[in-house]
Amino acid sequence: MAPSRVAIVTGAARGIGAAVAKRLAKDGCAVGVLDLAEDNCKDTVAAIQAAGGTALAVGADVSVADQVAAAVGKVAEELGAPTVLVNNAGILRDNLIFKMSEDDWDLVLGVHLRGAFLMSRETQKHMTEQKWGRIVNLSSTSALGNRGQVNYSAAKAGMQGFTKTLAIELGKFGVTANAIAPGFIETEMTASTAARVGVDFQQFKDGAAAAIPVRRVGQPEDVAAVASFLASEEAGFVSGQVIYVAGGPQD
Repeated sequence: MAPSRVAIVTGAARGIGAAVAKRLAKDGCAVGVLDLAEDNCKDTVAAIQAAGGTALAVGADVSVADQVAAAVGKVAEELGAPTVLVNNAGILRDNLIFKMSEDDWDLVLGVHLRGAFLMSRETQKHMTEQKWGRIVNLSSTSALGNRGQVNYSAAKAGMQGFTKTLAIELGKFGVTANAIAPGFIETEMTASTAARVGVDFQQFKDGAAAAIPVRRVGQPEDVAAVASFLASEEAGFVSGQVIYVAGGPQD
């Protein structure tokens, strides 16, 4: 049976993006697995195909409009009109503000916010034509403020306003937009944060878990499960929401 929907997941080579891509494929979507370089996507694509799913590796810098247009066009041509978009691509350039360069700021805002804007603008054409669509944006608990992440925090807070506005503009076309704000998720990105601050990763995780009500750190699959629901038919009356996947309430 042909997949019922076509999804694009950005930053899908590893971590949360890879887990979301695999979960959406399991749900029956054909998945455009997008990352900066097409070769980076081969492991995610292979895992999806090994499980009986359909996936296509796509290379693009989400902050470059021409590359975004080409990537979405490739998915549409080879898999079908994309009606599910998960804006997950992100980078870290952590530093205290007095040490942060303009490039550190511009790169992070470019990938997170400009990237989400360009991807959403390009895919909404297909969604509005189909009268059905799901946009899921990755925010973070850092949107509430986090030392050493003034750029990342600003980007993730911006993602929430972006999401709410998409929900208002696109709702009449049958398109929903929601954001997921993960807390501490065990990924290569959080491992790099531990290395930056000079802490053993296991100690870093243990310290984080002690402050989380459910007493564990999150896994990429925890985020993927929420993305699965938000991308589903059943989530059609959920839009403009920010769901914190953080093991406890957030201020």
